[in-house]
Amino acid sequence: MPHKLVILDCDGTLNQLSDEFVKSPEKWHPLPGALEAIGRLNHAGFHVVLATNQSGIGRGVFDMGVLNAMHAHMLKSLAAVGGRIDAIFYCPHAPDETCVCRKPAPGLLQQIAERYGVPTLGVPYVGDSLHDMQAAHAAACSPHLVLTGRHADLAGQPLPAEFPSTTQVHADLAAFVDCLLGGVATSGIPA
Repeated sequence: MPHKLVILDCDGTLNQLSDEFVKSPEKWHPLPGALEAIGRLNHAGFHVVLATNQSGIGRGVFDMGVLNAMHAHMLKSLAAVGGRIDAIFYCPHAPDETCVCRKPAPGLLQQIAERYGVPTLGVPYVGDSLHDMQAAHAAACSPHLVLTGRHADLAGQPLPAEFPSTTQVHADLAAFVDCLLGGVATSGIPA
């Protein structure tokens, strides 16, 4: 049972976003410093788990074989810098499907809590979107927004009202790790 757990989104948090979906290992590109940030978490004793919407499956853009190949590429890239992800939880459903796992619903985070036998209360969840922050809030996780994906335009701006009031903002995943490992709480938007 992990004593220290961090949950991450994938696209826009760990790797670069694509308007047309990341749909092959060759199209999966880590964000600068993200893999090393995960390695730092691991070396500090944290278990790192992904919670990611993968609607490309439900939309028929790619299949499970391609998703597995992308994950294998990601894990190999992480291992090369001394990092690891303990588990990957994903929602394969399209937005119009009824499910409890697609963020902003908290289903993926609840699955992680069940699998690891730990409450989600206060567990950091790091993502790049409003839906990530809403899912974190709904699961009683600590919401951490990184400005490397869908909301990069918020740099230097106040958070819109629809974000949970407890959302902490970081320039990127490495800045989140600096904050977590340094024990310094942040609020507001970095310039």
